[in-house]
Amino acid sequence: MTRFRAADPATLRLVALDDLTLAYHRASGITHVLASPAPELLALLAEPMTLEALFDRLAQEFELVDCARDALAARLGELAAAGLVAAA
Repeated sequence: MTRFRAADPATLRLVALDDLTLAYHRASGITHVLASPAPELLALLAEPMTLEALFDRLAQEFELVDCARDALAARLGELAAAGLVAAA
């Protein structure tokens, strides 16, 4: 099963700005504007974990239904496409 992790902290700088978070990805030189839940996902993925483990961690704090698993997978895919998350 694939494990995901946030981009190396040496290549990613996060800055909170009101309700948004700016994520400067040094490797690409691109600044991404993130809204919740993306910054929270990056924080949880400081340690590599599977989609299932991430879903379980989030389910402890929020009332999630099983269909949220597909939405979480989609968000991980978007973060991976932006270079902010990678397979570990």
